[in-house]
Amino acid sequence: MSNSLYGPLPDVAEDAGYTDAPERRGFFTDTSVCIGCKACEVACKEWNAVPDDGFALTGMSYDNTGALGASTWRHVAFVEQTRPRQVGDGSDTRWLMASDVCKHCTHAACLDVCPTGALIRTEFATVVVQSDVCNGCAYCVSACPYGVIDRREDDGRAWKCTLCYDRIGDGLEPACAKACPTDSIQYGPLDELRERARTRLDALHEEGVTEARLYGEDDGDGVGGAGAFFLLLDEPEVYGLPPDPVVTTRDLPAMWKWAGGAALALAGGVALSFLGRR
Repeated sequence: MSNSLYGPLPDVAEDAGYTDAPERRGFFTDTSVCIGCKACEVACKEWNAVPDDGFALTGMSYDNTGALGASTWRHVAFVEQTRPRQVGDGSDTRWLMASDVCKHCTHAACLDVCPTGALIRTEFATVVVQSDVCNGCAYCVSACPYGVIDRREDDGRAWKCTLCYDRIGDGLEPACAKACPTDSIQYGPLDELRERARTRLDALHEEGVTEARLYGEDDGDGVGGAGAFFLLLDEPEVYGLPPDPVVTTRDLPAMWKWAGGAALALAGGVALSFLGRR
């Protein structure tokens, strides 16, 4: 197995208690062929009965959803870039389009901090919110390093992409991948998707697209690798993605260790002070 921030990459489904789990599933989103049609957004909303999140344009882009949230489980970013060319030749303008989604992290901070068990790891190693168990505490909202999960204003509960758990359990593609007309969104076994992504990346580099890169496929990154990863044509920040995400609960064991040591030292000092008075 690959090495990650935490050592050998664990079988996350097995760690969650599944003794005969299927192969880990996920998304590979190839932004180089995304046309910004938003079919994925519409399909996601229709299948999952996700409510609308407003129809007002931001005034800064053709994007009318803005970001991922409780009522936007797939979000297509529109990035207009103007880059200078040679002196006297004007400039080049291009559109970068990318469909963002929950990363279904190997080490999921939202899962770590949920006090009610509303967030669970499925047998496919994806992370799902059980809305009927969620108490709206929002610990998961602040814990997510990608800003994916959020609460709905009308009921206060947290919501996010389920990777269409009800569909993949019956052997179907997630709705967004099924609706994508260019196969920008691809679904399948995660190992197979990673191999496909590396092949695509090599092809783009050979064509001279040297700025192409993979994002979220590395088991050694700060979340132990993502279950939903991307091929990007520029720096992650351009797409509104953190350049070096780290699971926010990574240092909790060390923090508890130091807190426990401090508590013991304090208790020892108090005990000594009482003994000294005798």
